[in-house]
Amino acid sequence: MNLTRFPQRFVAPFCATVPTSTARVDNFAIEGHNLNFSFTATHTQDVPVLRDCSIRIPRGEFWMLLGPNGCGKSTLLKILAGLLTPTSGTVYVNEPKSFVFQNPDHQVVMPTVDADVAFGLGKINLTRDEVRCRVSRALQAVGLIDYMKRSVQTLSGGQKQRVAIAGALAEACQVLLLDELTTFLDETDQIGVIKAVRNSLDTSAEVTALWVTHRLEELEYADGAIYMEDGKVVKQGDAPSIRSFIEARQSAYINQINS
Repeated sequence: MNLTRFPQRFVAPFCATVPTSTARVDNFAIEGHNLNFSFTATHTQDVPVLRDCSIRIPRGEFWMLLGPNGCGKSTLLKILAGLLTPTSGTVYVNEPKSFVFQNPDHQVVMPTVDADVAFGLGKINLTRDEVRCRVSRALQAVGLIDYMKRSVQTLSGGQKQRVAIAGALAEACQVLLLDELTTFLDETDQIGVIKAVRNSLDTSAEVTALWVTHRLEELEYADGAIYMEDGKVVKQGDAPSIRSFIEARQSAYINQINS
């Protein structure tokens, strides 16, 4: 697990790389402590996006990150992935980790399914047989083993997302950071993608996943969840408790505006 510490005042440009430091071992694959993030708008003061956020996600579990649009979910995920550097705070994330984008066309780049899943393995010293074995296992985990030689262009959006997830699994990633993968998918593809992630964790105790979503029904597949509002972590816990909390909050808001 990599330990990264950040100064009290530093607003990084988009896509800054999170530096790596000493290893840390415990039962949590992802931890963020007192994370803050701001950006500087033209001719104005810094605009806060995250405010003193702390999270802990146990190793080998599937957690979800929920909240209203603009509450800071994707920003927090990008900080954990190392795509953004927080203004202040501390981040611990198991390595290797992989960020899967909302739009699979930003990530699936090779002409065939097997070639795309194998793409990231070029940086690892593996034999051809080892590459084939990793690709097969990863595609099996996401339910696409029969699509190995298919052209990527013939796949649905959900199938492309599963190919992107398989690519991360083939690289033996211990942490999957997943940014609203089902936003633009129909119901069939939505269920296929989320089941692929759930199956990946069920078949490997080494994999941990954090999934950003706005769909309450997806909590059915999660071990735990985090709810955010206005850049803050409001509540975290087991999935049924978080769903009940959000539903009660929504009901109270509806009653308030109708009164």
